[in-house]
Formats: sequence, C-alpha cells, structure tokens
Amino acid sequence: MNVLTRYIAFEIIKGSLWALLLLITIFNLFTFSDELKDVGKGSYDLTLIFYYLALTTPRLCYDAMPASALLGSLFVLGAMANHRELIAMQAAGVSVFNIIKSVLLAGVFLVGMALVIGEWVAPDAEHEAQVVKITAQNEQITMANASGLWLRDGERFINVRQILDNGTLADISFYELDAQHRLQQAVHAERAEFIGDKQWRLFNVQRSVISTEQMQAGHDDEIIWHSSLAPDLLKIVVVKPNSLSLLNLERYISFLKKNQQKSHPFELAFWGRVVNPLVTFIMLLVSAPFVIGIKRGTSSGGRMLAGVVIGMGFNVLDKMVSHLGLVYELNPPLVAFLPSLTTLVLALWALKRV
Repeated sequence: MNVLTRYIAFEIIKGSLWALLLLITIFNLFTFSDELKDVGKGSYDLTLIFYYLALTTPRLCYDAMPASALLGSLFVLGAMANHRELIAMQAAGVSVFNIIKSVLLAGVFLVGMALVIGEWVAPDAEHEAQVVKITAQNEQITMANASGLWLRDGERFINVRQILDNGTLADISFYELDAQHRLQQAVHAERAEFIGDKQWRLFNVQRSVISTEQMQAGHDDEIIWHSSLAPDLLKIVVVKPNSLSLLNLERYISFLKKNQQKSHPFELAFWGRVVNPLVTFIMLLVSAPFVIGIKRGTSSGGRMLAGVVIGMGFNVLDKMVSHLGLVYELNPPLVAFLPSLTTLVLALWALKRV
C-alpha cells in the first residue's frame, strides 16, 4: 500500500465517521423529541430517555453506515478535487481506477466496523432498550427472561411462554395467591386470544384449585379471562427482525418453518442484513463519478446535496421494493438485492463514462 492509497483511505474513513456522528446526532434529536411525550408514563423520565437513546445508538450506527460512507466520501473527494489534489495524483501517474480502489479500501474498514456493531453489539442493546422502555412505562411487567414473560395482575401471576405474530398467546400459566400469599389456584391454557374490552378468551384450560384440605382439578374447553393487561404490554417478547443478529435470524427462520409459521418478514430482514455491506461499497462507488466527473468549481454544499438526494432516492427505492416484497411475498433474496444491484449498475455505468 503506497502513501497516496493510505492517504485517500484514511481521509475517507475520517470523513465517513464524522458524517456518521452527524447523522446519529440528528436522528437521536428526533427520537428524543418523540420520547418526550412519554415522560410521566410509569417511571419513564429524562434519565431513562437518555439511557434508551444510548442503547439504540448501535443499531442506528449500523443502519446509517452506508449513508455516512456516501456523504463522507463525497465531502472528502470533493475537497480533494477543489484543492486540485486529484489532478496532482493523476499527473503523478495515479489512475482513476487506483483512486477508486483506495476509496473501496476505506469501505473494508467501514464495513468491518458496521458488522461488529450490527452482529455483536446492536442486537443485545436494542433488546435491552425495549425492555427498559416498556418496563418503565408499564409497572405490571415483572420479569422477562428465558422462562418466558412474567406479569402480575392483582394477586395473579402470569407466565407467557410464546406470543404468535397475530398477538395470540400460547402456553400460558396463571398462579393465584390468597391474602396470606399462599397458592390458591393454578391454571394452564393452551392459547389465549384478545377479544377486546379487557377480555381474553382462553382455550383448552386445565385448572387446579388448592386448599389446606384438598386439591380439585378441572378442565374447560373455553373460558373468558378478564384482565387489565393489553396486547401492547406484550411487545417486550415479540421477536422483532431488527433486534436479531444474522445468526439468530437464521435460527428463528428455521424454527418458524419447522413449526409451519410465517417466516417471510424475517427472511427479508435476513437478506437485508446480508446485502448491507454491499450497500456501503455501492455508496462509495456512487460518490466517485460525482466528484471526478464534475467540474472543480462545484461547491461542497452542492456535492453534499447530491449525496442526500442519492441516499434518499436509494432509501425510497429500497423501502418500496421491500414493502412490495412483503405484501406480495416475493423472493426475499431478489427483494433484498434488486435495489442495490440496480444502483451498482448505474454507478458502474457512470464510472465507465468518467
């Protein structure tokens, strides 16, 4: 690696990290303003808002890396072009291809950083953020761990082992205590459906009534359970695609398919994570023709505006294709790669013209 290659790569990395810091700050300010309306719900206060923002920042860093690479490279290469550094490099024998290769070398570092954050830091932090927020706003939630979700409803303790995509609960156990905190009744239901007005319909119910003299067992095909617990309290254990790592997504997709459940949203999330590193490289490629093919007099503001337009255009295309793929259940790899490959073809065509 020669001096010029190291110089270009280092400047691209530095510019991209500054752009990443700027984007994270802007997005966190918007999130902060949204979270302020929830202050006062339960024990949710300003301290917990800042903690929540800190926990969601790793995921934001992972998601914003491609846009940061685009903005950083546009700014750095644009500054080099305006200061005639690129012309000097070409006069010294450095080809356009070698300049682009140096830019992509910076992308290797940025992609590696994003993968470490996205696979090992962001999933756990995002889950913890949701736990902190929901438990602070809803004091009924007692504990969430590997044994399922534990909730309290008066003197009744509830254990939920599974929540299906449609909000239906499965494998639910109820433990009711008396005034002396002794177990009075134990109930297990195969599943429960929310029917509105603080009511749940329980199916295939096994009951055990316990007293100091005897224990009675019973069975009901269907009963109505009145509770103040609403489905939105159970979001804490709903598996969200964005909160899972690539490995856990693959495992969860296999689990859903094995149990004949709908896995398409998680497959889209899986392939979206697979294509994310490619998007960063494509954004770096897009920046090159915008700098090399545009006159030196173009201001940095003009180039940054072009970068914002390109980034927003790609994001709109990606979201549009993703929603269409979700609605019509299109092939997940095709849905994930189509916007990126389309942008890649356009970038290579522009580079060929340059």
